[in-house]
Amino acid sequence: MSANADDAPTWPKISRYFTPPPQYANQLGPYRSPLLFDDGTPVKTPADWPRRRQEILSYWHKTMGPWPPLIDHPKIDDLESKPRENFTQHKVMVQVAPKQSIAGYLLVPPGRGPFPAVFVPFYDPETSAGLDPSKPLRDFAYQLTKRGFVTLSIGSPGGDARKPDTAGIAIQPLSYLGYVAANCCNALASLPEVDPQRIGIVGHSYGGKWAMFGSCLYDKYAAAVWSDPGIVWDEARPSVNYWEPWYLGLDPTLPQQRKPGVITPDRPRTGAYKVLIESGHDLHELHALMAPRPFLVSGGSEDSPKRWPVLNHAIAVNKLLGQTDRVAMTNRPAHGPTPESNEVIYLFFEHLLMNKP
Repeated sequence: MSANADDAPTWPKISRYFTPPPQYANQLGPYRSPLLFDDGTPVKTPADWPRRRQEILSYWHKTMGPWPPLIDHPKIDDLESKPRENFTQHKVMVQVAPKQSIAGYLLVPPGRGPFPAVFVPFYDPETSAGLDPSKPLRDFAYQLTKRGFVTLSIGSPGGDARKPDTAGIAIQPLSYLGYVAANCCNALASLPEVDPQRIGIVGHSYGGKWAMFGSCLYDKYAAAVWSDPGIVWDEARPSVNYWEPWYLGLDPTLPQQRKPGVITPDRPRTGAYKVLIESGHDLHELHALMAPRPFLVSGGSEDSPKRWPVLNHAIAVNKLLGQTDRVAMTNRPAHGPTPESNEVIYLFFEHLLMNKP
């Protein structure tokens, strides 16, 4: 479905979020354009873009560590199934790597599919599935299933986000989360209840970083929402902490990993993060990999309207490809989601994945 289908009933409710505020329109900030090849020559036509896209993807995989082969049909073992409200809840073990499976919840709406689907990563699967009332407004999977989506929720590999279990695979932990997300997309696509062409991903904070890397690095995700992950390097903000060893700062050659916290002389940059930032690369390059797939930044304290110049680079790539209304952002003052910001998330997925007439 077109991202800007004017006849869709959801479009009037979300259309304004696809336009930067006037003060940020056409502002590109200090970021190197992803429409330049590594040798400095410009990307001039849509036919040039696949080569530039592969150049970006190859560099990031090389720097973070290459992914192992993906699993075409990851196993989903059903441990327990029971009705819940107007849908079916399955407690499952989903295969996320050749030698690793993670517990989660598969929620399936009533009726005959195939349905659109959304993968929801977070620290734990219970929060996303709406089974932890102490964490309101983070129950994306539960709310989406009530709206007609199949959802799959899992938690951190190994159970501790700061000590991620990468199943013996020697890559940066955040890239490993992207690999996990890619296999979860394949797992959903293999289900008869799911339309493999209509799979999205959404996550908040840590889950937002996970969702961003998963969707940018794996093009089978049709749409994505990143809730306040920090969409660009920002060493002044402790929560935009890509430098930590559990994200991109892992350095296997060090006898002891850096102490947690912002960059200081006694807590320097390490690992892939050091290489990426000191060579002039930033996350807007990953955003460009989404084109022409649509994404929404559900911004809070870490992703305020001043992030629009970063997003304008993704808009420029889409413009080259002849696409509009592919990049959106909402904003709220605090980090945590609000009912209003979440409603836009759900309408965004309804608009893009429900395939309404």
